[in-house]
Amino acid sequence: QVQLVESGGGLVQPGGSLRLSCVVSEILFSVYDMGWYRQAPGKQRELVANIRSSGNTHYADSVKGRFTISRDVAKKTVYLQMNSLKSEDTAVYFCNADSKFDSGAPYWGQGTQVTVSS
Repeated sequence: QVQLVESGGGLVQPGGSLRLSCVVSEILFSVYDMGWYRQAPGKQRELVANIRSSGNTHYADSVKGRFTISRDVAKKTVYLQMNSLKSEDTAVYFCNADSKFDSGAPYWGQGTQVTVSS
């Protein structure tokens, strides 16, 4: 059974930093595109950043220059380094794994809460 487990969320002041982690099990991690999404109360889930199996990355305009996505294939872990956090970054952050070769994909984690507040 594929599992994605996020960690690293919490409460942080505006301007602060957090690093989210997502550990993946039961898939060939290196061939999956990995992404971080977020959902704020009353809003739709949106893509924050993704990193393709090729290593190419993509960021939402709202987080460019502040967030960095990376992965450690050996540890089957994807990270989201979040700097210069703003109140509008407050949301539940979800990890996602997707592959066109896997009919069961995409897979989602349970989410981790990030709250940016003074």
